Amino acid sequence: MKKKVSILLVITVVLGMLAACGAKENTADKKEDNVLIMGTNAEFPPYEFWENGEIVGIDAEFAAAIAEKLGMEFQIEDMDFNAIIPAVQSGKVTFGAAGMTITKERKAQVDFTDTYYTGRQVIIVTEDNTEITGPEALEGKTIGVQQGTTGDIYASDDYGDEYIERFNKGMEAVQSLSQGKIDAVIIDDQPAKAFVEQNEGLKILDAEYIVEDYAMCFKKGNDELLEKVNTAIRELKEDGTLDRIVSKYINE
Repeated sequence: MKKKVSILLVITVVLGMLAACGAKENTADKKEDNVLIMGTNAEFPPYEFWENGEIVGIDAEFAAAIAEKLGMEFQIEDMDFNAIIPAVQSGKVTFGAAGMTITKERKAQVDFTDTYYTGRQVIIVTEDNTEITGPEALEGKTIGVQQGTTGDIYASDDYGDEYIERFNKGMEAVQSLSQGKIDAVIIDDQPAKAFVEQNEGLKILDAEYIVEDYAMCFKKGNDELLEKVNTAIRELKEDGTLDRIVSKYINE
C-alpha cells in the first residue's frame, strides 16, 4: 500500500511540474507575442542613431508610437543594415525599420507596411570638386555607399559594380571621401546633411539622385500584425503624430 501511495505521489509531483513548466512556457509565449522588436542600423541620423546610451530618431520614435497604440512593449536591436532582413525572416526581430526603401528584391524576401516617409538619395563630394555636378558626372568615378542600401543597389546598376566602394556604415564612406580615397558618396539626404555638418570640406549636390519611399518590413505571412501596424500608421499620420516626430528631428 505504501508503495502505491509513493508512486501516486511521484506521478502527482511530476504532472504538477510539467503543468508548471507548460504554464511558464505559455506565459513566456504570451509575453513574447506582446513585444514589438525593431531591427535597425543605428548609424543613420536622423532616422536612427545613438544618443546618451539609447537609440533615438524618427524611425525609433515612430515605431515606439505604433507599439504604444497597439498596447505592446517595444524594444530595439541594433545590427548591420545587411543583417536586418535575415533577422526579420528568422524571427529574431519582429520587423525592420532603418530608412528602408521598398524594392523588388526586398519584396521577394519580406512584406512591407504602407510607406510613411519620402526621402531622396543625394551625392556628397568635396567642396573643391567642380567636376562632379550631378549624377551624369559620376561615370567612371569611385563611389562610396553603405553596403546593402538602395544607394548601393542603384549605383551598382547605373555605374558598374567595379566603381562601387562599399562600407558597413555611411559615416565610414564619408570619412573615406574626406581622405580623398573615393570621389563621391551616394546616401539618403537627411543622413547626408548630418554627415556634412560633422565633416568640414564637403557639400551635397543640388541635383538629387533618386526619390524613394520608406517602409517597415515584416516576415512574410505575418499578415494579422502587418495589418494592425498599417492601421496604426494611418492613424498616427492622420492625428499629426508622425509630423510632430519628423519635425523634432528635421527642421525644414
